[in-house]
Amino acid sequence: MSQKPAILQAAMSLVSAEEGGNITLDAVARRAGLTKPGLMYHFPTREALLLANVEYAADRAEAAMLAALDSSFEQTSAAQRIRAYARCACGGDVSRAGYAVAAEAACRPALSGPWLQRFARWFELPPELPAATRARLTLARLAVDGLWAAESTGVFPPAPQDREALVALIDQLTEECVDA
Repeated sequence: MSQKPAILQAAMSLVSAEEGGNITLDAVARRAGLTKPGLMYHFPTREALLLANVEYAADRAEAAMLAALDSSFEQTSAAQRIRAYARCACGGDVSRAGYAVAAEAACRPALSGPWLQRFARWFELPPELPAATRARLTLARLAVDGLWAAESTGVFPPAPQDREALVALIDQLTEECVDA
């Protein structure tokens, strides 16, 4: 049985414990209960481990988004896909670790591929949509991105008493685009 899932869970746990800090092969091996050569059997370089960690985080995020859909991905509209993204990203299961992995992928082109490939289809808007609909859906997605970033990092998150109203506004933006 492959130890890759346990290694990737250990890496995410370490990123969380270090609050997004720089992870090393030694530290991940210790966290996973392996020797460094044992870890390197699966991930020969730090770059390979980081890339697998991005893929792991993207897999987990997409699985949650697929579960939030009412039907198969292929049968959903752009509004339904963005609403599923909003439900997952605003669902309260946020962490610095997830943000750190996404941010590192965004800043390093070698790591951004899995993130971009996985989520491009979720955020793609049909060109035939009216401009106002495209703007509403884009605004909803950007609002979700901002809320997720603020809550994940703890940098200027909304006041607790305002959060529910913010999520309702985001949902309203996507509901107004039902046929999109």
